[in-house]
Amino acid sequence: MLNSLRKIVQEVTQEADFPVAVQLLVARVRKVLGTEVCSIYLVDGEDAGYLLAATEGLNAAQIGRLVLAKDQGLVGLVGRRAEPLNLDTAPSHPNFFFVPEIGEEPFNAFLGVPILHQGRVLGVLVVQQRESRRFDESEEAFLVTLSAQLATVVAHAEAVGTAILSGPKSDTISDARFRGFPGAPGIGIGTSVVIQPAADLDAVPYRDASDVSVELMLLDRAIEAVRNDIQTLIHDLQTSLPEEELVLFDAYLHMLDDSGLAGDMREQVRMGQWAQGALRRVIRQYLRQFEVMDDPYLRERGTDVRDLGIRILGYLQQIREKKTQFPARTILVGEEVTPSMLTSIPPENLCGVVSVKGSGHSHVAILARAMGIPAVMGAVDLPAYELEGMDLIVDGHYGDVFAQPNSERVHGYQELVDQERSFDQELSGLSEQPCITLDGWRVQLWVNIGLTGDITRSLDHGAEGVGLFRTEVPFMTKDRFPTEVEQRVLYREHIEAFNPRPVTMRTLDIGGDKSLSYFPIQEENPFLGWRGIRITLDHPEIFLVQVRAMLKASAGLASELRIMLPMISGLGELRAAKQLIEQAFDEVVEEGMEIRRPQVGVLIEVPAAVYQARLLARESDFVAVGSNDLTQYLLAVDRNNPRVAKLYQEIHPAVISALREVARAAHAEEKPLGICGELAGTPAGAILLMAMGYHVLSMNATHLLKVKWAIRHVRRSDARRLLAKVLRMHTAEEVTPFVAQELSRLGLDKMVLPRRTGADQVA
Repeated sequence: MLNSLRKIVQEVTQEADFPVAVQLLVARVRKVLGTEVCSIYLVDGEDAGYLLAATEGLNAAQIGRLVLAKDQGLVGLVGRRAEPLNLDTAPSHPNFFFVPEIGEEPFNAFLGVPILHQGRVLGVLVVQQRESRRFDESEEAFLVTLSAQLATVVAHAEAVGTAILSGPKSDTISDARFRGFPGAPGIGIGTSVVIQPAADLDAVPYRDASDVSVELMLLDRAIEAVRNDIQTLIHDLQTSLPEEELVLFDAYLHMLDDSGLAGDMREQVRMGQWAQGALRRVIRQYLRQFEVMDDPYLRERGTDVRDLGIRILGYLQQIREKKTQFPARTILVGEEVTPSMLTSIPPENLCGVVSVKGSGHSHVAILARAMGIPAVMGAVDLPAYELEGMDLIVDGHYGDVFAQPNSERVHGYQELVDQERSFDQELSGLSEQPCITLDGWRVQLWVNIGLTGDITRSLDHGAEGVGLFRTEVPFMTKDRFPTEVEQRVLYREHIEAFNPRPVTMRTLDIGGDKSLSYFPIQEENPFLGWRGIRITLDHPEIFLVQVRAMLKASAGLASELRIMLPMISGLGELRAAKQLIEQAFDEVVEEGMEIRRPQVGVLIEVPAAVYQARLLARESDFVAVGSNDLTQYLLAVDRNNPRVAKLYQEIHPAVISALREVARAAHAEEKPLGICGELAGTPAGAILLMAMGYHVLSMNATHLLKVKWAIRHVRRSDARRLLAKVLRMHTAEEVTPFVAQELSRLGLDKMVLPRRTGADQVA
């Protein structure tokens, strides 16, 4: 049955025509289970009734016509309960509803399972049989598993508008809304450019050919190049491989003939598709045929087809030497946008980012926030490779993407953009102003940096120090560990730039979702594995080199060097690290350099450190909180996983309470207290942290002026009253709207998310 399930899923997901796909599914399910009826009912429009989308065994004339009310019949009951319903005599059930025109009178056995996507019921999958009997557990499990797979297909079709089974249909996306997670705040209105990894067939977007003759020429050159490669390979292997093995390469050559792949690809190009899109479409068609074959040998030949496709694609991408032309207002779209992809585009052209994978707390989202680029992450239903060249709106406040928006929606969002620009101009005059509340409480605003490009932006925004220098960045950009000299030069550049401001340098923090290509770490659970201080204590040679580089970089400068230790979970790690730092200090002094002893602090980002915060503070020069990881560990949520990203809540009561406990511990030991997580860069978070007594708020430079504006417009006494009320709340769902309401009451309306436009409200 598992093999049958795999085949059905492959066939359905590879079928581009949605009505054909669901009809194919019911036919296959009826055959596999040996039932007499299989039907799919989908939620129909605003009234949330159930439309008969496909059936095998009932009256096919009712497909796209029959609609059951949302509470009607057994289908409605399955949808309402969102759980399977297995009956041996369905007509005797009190919820049974007789529909004469559908023809289900003879059938007694009934099994219905909900089609669920991200907690929302999209439809119901039903099988029926004349015989009065209950479907067994394996049949029920099969249907539940299949409906889970079907849900993504339905959600995608719903998003792009291809799930329409009755009424007018459109072949193009029009004012379609896709939901993701807020990655970076702001509104982006522009034209999509789909970015694809090198030689990845699945990442090739479909795109109309601008010149069919040019695309045919490119395709022919790529095919000829692959043919030459294979012929060379045959020649080189003739003496080392038996003849029967060489036959495989002959088969490759035959597939490249006009009667095979090559001819089909040329036909696709003549129909108006660009060469890479034609290649992808033809390869997928061939793969579909091979993957459903029962014979294992023939099924594996699909691998050969994919290999050929990748070879041809590689040449196509090489031949097309012309760099991608980025429109003046580019919105970057990709299956999984990476930091390197983001930084490959001229920043003046980039106005938005959309990634199918990832969350609002992934590194690309953090980078987008640092750059001030609106971003939406985890838009899992977005048909990324169908959006090339389309007009898009990226709503980074709410996590929405609109493809081919209508004029009303564009107008509404343009008004929001204009309002944000006006506010940014107001903020520009604050860079030299101190961050002081209306009742005289002083807060220091520092920055998180990692790239040299962060320096200018940070100083222009009035940063008073560096709360987090991500020293792993130079490690991640090289193909080996950087030398002490290389590190010293880089660190010196940053410390000198901020001189005489204090600079906090976090020791190497790799592992988890930060890996080095030359130092691979393979773990089943990397976030609970070998990372942060654990790695550097196990490799003191790496730690000592880095600390010596930091110390030497600070020599002769007024800036206070602060060394911060990540992922500390107990006193033993802190003491071991301090001993190594002392060793490095002595070594540098012995070399004859005049340096000051650095401040050594602990970064609290695991729950154990919260409960030992006072002990850790007692043996540290300062205390800082890494709220991103602390939130992740407290809530047991991988912030990069879009399935659970909505559970990552920075103002969850548990997080707020933990932050309060750390503050109490630091105050009790009279140690400076800071925070360098994303929470500090939100006006609401900054006000709550200021109320707790955090002395230093460190954030990306793009957030600094907004936070300063917010703090300068409140009294600390009001902030403390707000905090007291928040600490009495039990859920994030209570906290979020309450804080927004209170900020508005205190005159901070500009810090509250902009209201949705009229066009957005009716979407």
